[in-house]
Amino acid sequence: MKKIGILFGQENTFPQAFVDRVNAMGLPDIQAEFVQIGPVKEAVPSGYSVIVDRISHDVPFYRAYLKNAVLTGTDVINNPFWWSADDKFFNYALAAKLGVAVPRTAIVPHFQMPPDTNDVSFRNQQYPYDWQSVFEYVGFPAFLKPHDGGGWRDVFHVHSPEEFFDAYHQTRDLCMTLQAAVKFREYFRCYVVGQREVRIMPYDPSRPHHERYVKNPPTYPQELLERVERDALTLCRALGYDLNTVEFAVEDGVPYAIDFMNPAPDADLHSVGEENFEWIVDAVARLAVERAQANDGQGPELRWASLLGHQAELAGAAKKAAKKGPPPPKKAPAKKEAGLGAGGPAKKAPAKKTAAKKQAANASRDEDVAR
Repeated sequence: MKKIGILFGQENTFPQAFVDRVNAMGLPDIQAEFVQIGPVKEAVPSGYSVIVDRISHDVPFYRAYLKNAVLTGTDVINNPFWWSADDKFFNYALAAKLGVAVPRTAIVPHFQMPPDTNDVSFRNQQYPYDWQSVFEYVGFPAFLKPHDGGGWRDVFHVHSPEEFFDAYHQTRDLCMTLQAAVKFREYFRCYVVGQREVRIMPYDPSRPHHERYVKNPPTYPQELLERVERDALTLCRALGYDLNTVEFAVEDGVPYAIDFMNPAPDADLHSVGEENFEWIVDAVARLAVERAQANDGQGPELRWASLLGHQAELAGAAKKAAKKGPPPPKKAPAKKEAGLGAGGPAKKAPAKKTAAKKQAANASRDEDVAR
């Protein structure tokens, strides 16, 4: 019997629905349950073939438990080693290398020195710092936000150098990024499961949390939806995430990837809505069962080269495509629009897609969004 566990915290609706869905499949060799953790000893197997991780980003004890589980043959969704190493600024840099449009972004120094550091610790940092170069590159309005944050915490919308420094002085010892704002007309939040299935969900970040998933969206151009799906898959395949959400703010028809480090994405019935909830429960349950059936107990190759190699492959493909130039234009059919039902279409993408061409991006920004 292979066991599938789900590790979670305060959420209520998704974990039980996930366990029920897996067990309802009636597979004689598969059983799902809530993970139970007793004493954790080095190199001792967890007893689970697959664990779906929903909480270890908040609990270091759980993260250490999951790394030990991977070492002893458990398939963890998402990989705790890469998740521990990842950050949002790296994500933006990777997206740019892959030809996915992102707003202009710069990392900025700590306002306060991190614990156990002093002036000598920063002897490699230029002083005085060339803030003007940063402001000219990013432009205003912009968002000052943590390079590795989430949940809209410590995010500041700034419109001038004066507003920037006022916000910057409130950032304590956090490492921050300054990112150009995007004046968007459309905004999408996309579930990506198994690096192959995408659900595009119209989303309004200006609304109260429980109202952000748009129930009766307008019609969107088919080309836009196809690019959003393609870019979402490109990013998740490069990062190696098997469960993620990718957010796009669309300005002048260009979808800018705003946030794509959400390896434990919101899946609560009351916030995402019934149709999106049903889709994500089913998709993750099928993925977990597939992984359990394929798991031979050997575990993955625990080398950084195996994590980063696919990123290099995709970046290389993007560069090669850019040198060749764009493909010849295709004749557009008479109708090029597609609607999204309540929450958007569930699509299964082809198994292999790589980023192709560099996207023209980074025009001047006005308003709104950060993550």
